[in-house]
Amino acid sequence: MQPLNFPCDYAFDIRTSGGKSTIFDPLRRKHVRLTPEEWVRQNLVQYLVDDLKFPVGRTAIETGFTYQGIQHRADVIVYDRRGKPVLMAECKAPDVKIKQDVFDQIARYNTSVQANYLVVTNGLIHYCYVLDRKARTYRFLDQLPRYEDL
Repeated sequence: MQPLNFPCDYAFDIRTSGGKSTIFDPLRRKHVRLTPEEWVRQNLVQYLVDDLKFPVGRTAIETGFTYQGIQHRADVIVYDRRGKPVLMAECKAPDVKIKQDVFDQIARYNTSVQANYLVVTNGLIHYCYVLDRKARTYRFLDQLPRYEDL
């Protein structure tokens, strides 16, 4: 798989059978199909857990939620101690350019999820912004925050 823009190369359990590759997802505790988007998702989660000290038990992949009566899935949602979402991430394949439509997508999803920190990444470029709900504004951050700083 393509090298990504994360601080280190993480160790993954990747298997190939019948020409198809899978990667072990420690959060879902199973092998899943290794697509370019999944590669980004797994690297992002490792970065959050290993480097930014996000608790594994509060980090979820492919979490379902309802938006305008339709079931959707968030790539990554991180929860606080009370079970409230604090960070949501949208992952795209490395060849997908991060344009306005991706920001619009995560903003729409966040009307249901209600996280204060939003991350958009294609594994090469990462954007993180924090919402100020009272002022109805947002601010882009220079880097993803550590869990303790959320």
